[in-house]
Amino acid sequence: MARKARQKLGEILVASGTVTQDKVDEAVATARSRGMRIGEALVDGGACKDSDIAQALAHQFGVDFFNLDRLEDMNKIDMSRMQADLIRKYLVLPLSGSGKLRIVIHDPMDLDTLELLRFRIGDFEQAGVAAKRQIQDHISGGKSDGQQERKPLYSDSIDKSMDKSMDKSVDKSIEKSVDIDDEGPIIKLTSRIIIDAVQGRASDIHIEPAEEYIALRYRIDGECQEVERIPKKLQNALLSRFKLMAGVNIAEKRIPQDGRIKFKVDGVDIDFRVSTCPAYYGESVVLRILRPDSVRIGLLNLGFEQDSLDVFNKIIRRPNGIFLVTGPTGSGKTTTLYSALDVLNKPDTKIITAEDPVEYNFNGINQVQIREHIGLTFSAVLKSMLRQAPNIILVGEIRDREVADIAIQAALTGHLVFSTLHTNDAPSAITRLVDMGVKPFLVASSIQAVLAQRLGRVLCNECKVLDEAPDPKLLKLVDIAPAEAVGKVHRPVGCAKCNNVGFKGRKAIFEMMVMNAEIRDLAFQRAGVSKLRAAAIRGGMRSLLGDGRIKILKGVTTPAEVAKYAQIEGFDPSEVKAH
Repeated sequence: MARKARQKLGEILVASGTVTQDKVDEAVATARSRGMRIGEALVDGGACKDSDIAQALAHQFGVDFFNLDRLEDMNKIDMSRMQADLIRKYLVLPLSGSGKLRIVIHDPMDLDTLELLRFRIGDFEQAGVAAKRQIQDHISGGKSDGQQERKPLYSDSIDKSMDKSMDKSVDKSIEKSVDIDDEGPIIKLTSRIIIDAVQGRASDIHIEPAEEYIALRYRIDGECQEVERIPKKLQNALLSRFKLMAGVNIAEKRIPQDGRIKFKVDGVDIDFRVSTCPAYYGESVVLRILRPDSVRIGLLNLGFEQDSLDVFNKIIRRPNGIFLVTGPTGSGKTTTLYSALDVLNKPDTKIITAEDPVEYNFNGINQVQIREHIGLTFSAVLKSMLRQAPNIILVGEIRDREVADIAIQAALTGHLVFSTLHTNDAPSAITRLVDMGVKPFLVASSIQAVLAQRLGRVLCNECKVLDEAPDPKLLKLVDIAPAEAVGKVHRPVGCAKCNNVGFKGRKAIFEMMVMNAEIRDLAFQRAGVSKLRAAAIRGGMRSLLGDGRIKILKGVTTPAEVAKYAQIEGFDPSEVKAH
């Protein structure tokens, strides 16, 4: 059924006999020429009163009209239900009563202000409309003796600064003269965005211009969440400020750029890796938050089961060979490798890394930033590294045959080499290196182990509950029998501790393939992935799915989370009917 079109304001006023059609036509022309609302033009021209406009708006939007000159309507207001500074700033009045907050506003079409207010106080109901003048008069004279305006916690209030940056009530001349080098609202807005993201456990900040606004999204526990829509008018100043902080060319908008920001949050210096990319509605900016404590959480907290951790500890203490960590971008490979280096970083051990970029700084480790534009490539750094007599070498990523060959030569000449590779699972790393052009016998003789991993969200310990009826389709996907799931599988609920998401934090699921005689022989014969996987499982490798099953049955995560990254082979979920 077609939705009925909302009646125009002028039509309502004419139908009620408040103004004539000629006055409406005249006001429309005035409003267009002066860039104002038709209601404002009618009041300025003396055609009607602002209370008439408010009554027509209430009719137009299907809400109550409040005449605050009447005692009856004045008594419905309860100023104690909202902070006084918000009432004054947004010119809104809360109604008395319990339950969901209901407010009176003067302009239901001012969506930007309503969104800002919703961001500050949460959800509310637009209960009615009153004239702007009456709201202002009520606020100035309606403050009770015992009510005091809330003072900011400190003079440079972040929230207050954000409001100044985005509030439509700020004079438009400020918008035109925003100076990104001045201690103004844009600087305070960028600071608020960064601090909110860090305190909210975000790993990335996404600033994405759209047609009518700028979307601000945080990635928390691997999931993107839109937290705010910033007015489009602030786009140029906001993006320029981030680019200036990152040390990139603020005038260059045609090509991608990379930079870094160091910002102090709660007394701790946090590094941010910044990437800009030209997009249709303006440059998209992403800040990767590099927390110094994230790579020092300890190997056990990464998500290893005890048996896998014992094997891992033996592998990383071998005198030579290559240890590879594989997985897609954002799967925690760097954290795993740095956690291993943190264990091995001792005065009697020399460690050198070649990274692009260097994400975390470690005392006692020689870290080299790759700069390909000046010829400082992975291969060049690796050749130089071998003359530095290191015990352990970390190569950020094996991208081509040249880097792979040098890493293998380093491993064969008595060095322990750590690196990453982009493959879906552990056995695929062998075939990937052979496909790069590395000779199979070199692959077979140099690699000690391959670790594949994914990151899955962890259930919030405060609110998780047993799942009395887990989805049989999901259980089948993760190879758990219904009888096995009873009393073990949990589901998310959501509480204040986890921001009503049901998950808090992430842990990895692992697949560790330790090379043995059978796997080395298959690698030398250029065997396919399926044969390598079968041999690895016979040798004791637990698959990603197997590791995920353990975490599901321990109540650490859910079948849905594990199924995102690992599923039983040869099974079509559409064949199973959900009960």
